This record gives sequence, structure tokens and C-alpha cells, in this order.
Amino acid sequence: MKKANIDTFEHPPHTRATTHYAIALAIIVFYGAEICPFLDSLTLLQLAAPIVMAFAAMYAARVLLKVLFVRRVEFHRQTIRILALEFSVFLAAGLGLWAYNSTVHGFPMESGLKVLTGLLTVGYFIATDLALEWQRALVAHSCRTGNHLQLSERYLPLSGKLGLFAAFSVLFILAVMFLVINKDLYWFTGIGTKVSYEDARTYILTELAFVAGVILAYVINVIYSYTQNLTGFLDNENGVLERATLGELDGFVPVGTNDEFGLMAVHTNKMVKGLRETTEEIRRTRDVSIMSLASLAETRDNETGAHILRTQRYVKALAEYLQTHPRFSAELSDENIELMYKSAPLHDIGKVGIPDNILLKPGKLTDEEFEVMKDHPGLGAEALAVAEKTLGSNSFLRYAKEISLSHHEKWDGSGYPKGLKGNDIPVSGRLMALADVYDALISKRVYKPAFSHGEASDIIFKGNGTHFDPDVVEAYLAIQDKFEAIAHEFSDQAHEAEQAA
Repeated sequence: MKKANIDTFEHPPHTRATTHYAIALAIIVFYGAEICPFLDSLTLLQLAAPIVMAFAAMYAARVLLKVLFVRRVEFHRQTIRILALEFSVFLAAGLGLWAYNSTVHGFPMESGLKVLTGLLTVGYFIATDLALEWQRALVAHSCRTGNHLQLSERYLPLSGKLGLFAAFSVLFILAVMFLVINKDLYWFTGIGTKVSYEDARTYILTELAFVAGVILAYVINVIYSYTQNLTGFLDNENGVLERATLGELDGFVPVGTNDEFGLMAVHTNKMVKGLRETTEEIRRTRDVSIMSLASLAETRDNETGAHILRTQRYVKALAEYLQTHPRFSAELSDENIELMYKSAPLHDIGKVGIPDNILLKPGKLTDEEFEVMKDHPGLGAEALAVAEKTLGSNSFLRYAKEISLSHHEKWDGSGYPKGLKGNDIPVSGRLMALADVYDALISKRVYKPAFSHGEASDIIFKGNGTHFDPDVVEAYLAIQDKFEAIAHEFSDQAHEAEQAA
């Protein structure tokens, strides 16, 4: 990871560390004398003052050393350095108190070892917890920025980490319990018959329960902290995989640990990236195929290539406006609108099956010729249905087939080829019907001049409730300025100039 990225990392707040240090200070001050009879001989001030000063020095040192020792290295090395740093300051404090008590009070090595063992035990669990917190901060940083931890080629496996944690935990727990039991045996043999057996047993068991409770609390805290990390990783991993199954391929799993979980995140991200690239390639192929088929149909039609560019944009504009309408919201999801937009150019694909003498006739068609022309929606739908059998009913061709078959249906049932009425006409067909008519009206043809936008709007309004769905007409009237802008931007002249260029 580059230094610039390291500098943007927001380290965890000091709240957790401060709480840990305050609790550890209280335990050492108020229980240290119970473990060591030499400490018990000191006054409260003599006992507490050097311990408080040691903890203050530890806390200040860890803040400085994090800048020098942790934040300047690559992300994948920071967590282990936090662990080493936090443990080292407790080690240094233990050695410092040992040296102080030995020099000032003349305490023997036995006393120093007890203080050191106590500090190392709480320091080990505190260091582990703060390292896990740092790891969570790295994951959060990866989520925010997309800058992932770079895995090193050699890392300590998760099984090794858990094994080491368990081994050191047992070692420190046994050491503390040994000191407690040894102290209690020494105390019990020293009091003789001054205390009854029952009272002595109660005292010893209570003390063991207290010590065990403190250690258990530290162990549970570390387990909970690790569970937070594990849960966060699994939530991210499952979230990305779940979205991928729904076709959402823009997510990633943050790489925040230098272990098997980090490796799983790396491979998941590579898989999602590969799926995204493949999907994009398929979409591009689909779009090119649609435009190629539509262009093929245009070569046999009087209409220009700009017609399909305009009509597909009209359809999209209507669909986006109606997306929140109660009658249309279920059908007009973002994905479906995009599919309608992509499929709209195929609305007249069936014209390839119409004879040239009818399709290219410059004048008005006879009734017999018009009956032949009315076959083109069905011809297009049949051709698309054959392709749909191969791709499946959930493919984009579903909308292409709908639009091809129903864009000449009318709201009052007087359209063709099936005479569908009202809501029996698919939404895509109702949108395409208005878009196709509007574009035909404003476009110049060999058999008619181009109507103005206002004239076209008047004709569409007259078809409200007969030719067109009233809600679709209402949507058109609300966004007719968009229609006019689309017609201007993708005019026949502009399209011809672009093709020539």
C-alpha cells in the first residue's frame, strides 16, 4: 500500500484503549497487594503512585509509538504491530515497576515476577482486543475508500492464530492462578488456627472466583471482539454474493485481514469483477445485436435510422415519468425500463417480412395492402419468440416481443393484430404506441409532410382514451418538452450528418 493511502487511514478512537487502561490500573492497584505480601506492606500512596505514573507513561508512549512504529508501515503489517506495541508497553511497565520496587523498597525477585506476571496477563488480553479493533478500522477504511489491504505471500494461517491465542491464554491464566494459589497456601499455613477452616475455605474460593471472573471477562471480551470481526467479514461476503445473484455486480468485499479471510475476499472480488466484465460484454453484444436487427429492418423501410433512436428515448422518458404511478410502478422498475429502452428499436422488425411493393409504396395503401401490412407485428413477434426459446422467457427479448406485437393495439380495442383493449395491452406496448405515433406525425414522409410538435400533441390528445392509455397521454403532456428536445437532438438531418462524419 502506498504511503499516501496510509496517511488517509483514520485510526480507531482512544475510547476503548482508555477504558482498558483504567480497568487494568484499578485491578493492579487494588488487587496487587493481595497477591504480593511485599506490596501489601506499602501504604496506598506508596503502592499507587508508581503504578499510576507507569500507566500514564505507558499511555503516552503508545500514542507516540503508534505514529512511529505502526502507521508508517503497510496495512497488512499494522495489526500485528499494534499487538506487539500494546503488549510491549505492559512488558516495559512491569520491568520498570520491578526495578523501582527492587531499588527503592528492596523487594526480592519474587515480588517483581508477580507484578510482571500480572501486568503481562492483562496486557496480553488488552493488546489482543486493541489489535482486533485496529483490524476493524482497516476494514472500515477499505469499505470507505476501496483501497484494499495487500496480502503478503506468507501469512500466519487462522488456525495458527487461534492456536497461539489459546496457548498464550492458558499460559498466562495458569501463571496467575499459580500465584494466587501459592499466596493462599502461604497465607493459610501462616495463620494456623487463627481462622476456622470454613472461613479460610470461603476466603480462598471467593478470591479464586474473583480472579477467575476477571480473567474470564477478558477472555470473553476478546472472543466477542473477534466475533465482531468475523461477523463483519461474513456479512460483507454474503452481502456481495447475495447482490451478485441478483445481478448487482458493483460491490466488493473489503480486504482487511492478512489471512484466509483476506484471501477469500480477494478471490470473491476477482470473481465479481470477472462476472461484471462478462455481463458488460454480453450487454454490449445484446445492444449491438438489437441495433443490427433494427438497422436491417430499416434498410427495407421508408423510415430513417433516427426514428429508432428517437422512439426508444420517448419510451424511456414516458416510463421514467410513470415509474411512481400506482398503475405502473410494479412493472416499471429501473431494470425493466432499461430493457424496454433497449428493446424498443425492434418494434418494427416484422417489416422484413412485408413485400417491397407494399412496404416501399410511396402513396396510401389500399385496404388489401394495409391488411398485409398489419401482419408485421405478428411476424416480428414470431421471429423474436423463436429466439426467446433459446434465451429463456426472462431474457430481454420478452419486451422486444411484447413491443413488436402490441405497439399497434389501441386503448379502445380497435387496434391490431389482436384487438387488445385497455390493460390487456402490455405496458411496453402502450408506451411504444404513443412514441411511434408521435414520431410518425413529426416526421416527413413521401406521402405526407411533417407536422409541428403542437399539431402532433393535438392529435395525441384527441386519441386520449381511444387510441392511447389516458395515463400515458397525461404523462406525455407533462413531459412533452422532453419529446420536443429528443426530436430536435436526434433529427433526421443530425443523424445523416453524424453518419456521414
